[in-house]
Amino acid sequence: MAAEDERRDKAPTRPSTGGALLWTVASLPLPGVAHLRMRRRLAGTVILGVYLVGVAALVLGLVRIGTHEAGAMTVLAGMAVQDRWLLGVMGAVFVVAVLWLTVIVHSWAITRPEGAQFGQRLLGGVVVLLLCLTVGAPAAWALHGGYTAYETLGEVFDAPERDDLPPHDAADPWYGADRVNVLLIGADSADNRYGVRTDTMMVASLDTDTGDAVLVGLPRNLENVRFPEESALADRYPEPYGFDLLLNDVYQTVAEEPEELALNPIAADPAADTLKKVIGHNLGLEVEYYAMVDMMGFRDLIDAVGGVRVRIEEPIPYGVHGGVLEPGVRRLDGHEALWYGRSRIGSDDYGRMGRQGCLVKYVAEQVDPTTVLTSYRRLAGATKRTLTTDIPQSKVPAFIELADELTDHGDMSALQLSPPQVSTGNPDWDEIKELVAEAIAVSEEEDDAPLDEPSASPDGDRPEDAEDPTPEEWEEWEEDERTEWQRYTGLDEPSPADPGRQVGSEATDLGSICP
Repeated sequence: MAAEDERRDKAPTRPSTGGALLWTVASLPLPGVAHLRMRRRLAGTVILGVYLVGVAALVLGLVRIGTHEAGAMTVLAGMAVQDRWLLGVMGAVFVVAVLWLTVIVHSWAITRPEGAQFGQRLLGGVVVLLLCLTVGAPAAWALHGGYTAYETLGEVFDAPERDDLPPHDAADPWYGADRVNVLLIGADSADNRYGVRTDTMMVASLDTDTGDAVLVGLPRNLENVRFPEESALADRYPEPYGFDLLLNDVYQTVAEEPEELALNPIAADPAADTLKKVIGHNLGLEVEYYAMVDMMGFRDLIDAVGGVRVRIEEPIPYGVHGGVLEPGVRRLDGHEALWYGRSRIGSDDYGRMGRQGCLVKYVAEQVDPTTVLTSYRRLAGATKRTLTTDIPQSKVPAFIELADELTDHGDMSALQLSPPQVSTGNPDWDEIKELVAEAIAVSEEEDDAPLDEPSASPDGDRPEDAEDPTPEEWEEWEEDERTEWQRYTGLDEPSPADPGRQVGSEATDLGSICP
């Protein structure tokens, strides 16, 4: 009898089918409780203890991320673009999911009543299957997402570290530099046209501390481009005549003869790398990186983040079928956003440049790390199809932090190298370098002076006995009081109608010229 009692104490009576299911369901939020119920104390204690320690570690990690000065979503986005974190998380998810599924199945196996009827066994199997799906489905979703991100990062940000810089340091990714400069390229290609045209070119100069950005827009029709001395391009197109095509032809010119003309023929994209260095040479800047987006693919990127919200003040015709972007606050889809930045109907290249600068501003303001994380599947597909860059993967987290700083606290200004401040047919490159240097050095508050404030007439405060101004004085005053835009165009409007169109030779706060 004593032996029988001892066996009964070691192996308690199994619960009914309903009880077994309840204990199995309880093992989902508290793995190991079913084992404790069946007096498998060692196994139950280890399983439940490891689970609780893991939950505590996860909560502690989330608290630390949530209190990080960069913000929780920025930190998570930065981790999500690093292979070591992706692979580590994927491995942890796989191991935890397998162990959790094993515990659920084993909980049912040790609690189910012996000799149960077919219907009871079927019910138990269905419940266990549903419990396993509760764990397995999210795990599979996370593993697929991790693999998608890993594959995308490997394809897009596969550029090697620069040989002329020290090894990457996460604590100081910019090597103590005050600014980092990136060439943004919009490439335009079509089946009915030979080659690739880089119709959109702007250098984003980013303050590595505050995130403040100066966008230097370069018209596609800039002529007499200079090339670095002793380069193959400089030998092929010597001064004073120089390059006899437009700036947007540099890429295709190099792409046709990369071995002969590229500044670095072994670069992943020798033409883009050369364009980056040529533009930096002409602006007097060290342009460290480039990012090139196919303009048709830009449509897919905007669709992937759910569109972009834009205020349109005047109708903007677009397309070949008579489409019009009507005035008002509108959320543009990818197709509409593409034409917002491309349309020249009733406008010109420079008005289009202005809208492109505004579009960059709107996207920077509205696409935050949360949007990236929640839209990563569509973004990944669009990015692989449309984006090429020489930014190495190690620098991506630092760029995410800069973008977040710009969105939250930074200012964005634009300097358009277009008429009237620059002659595109015969540009003075030395003067252009000075304009760019001043735009970067001078604060946006000082640059953003209103253009159309009313001013006093020449005789507004003169004494009563003063003589009336002579016609020459009136003419001189009227010329002085006219805005630079009025003097350049001869129109009565004090400023251009196109949003984002710069007037004057100083960088302008995009917030003041983008509706």
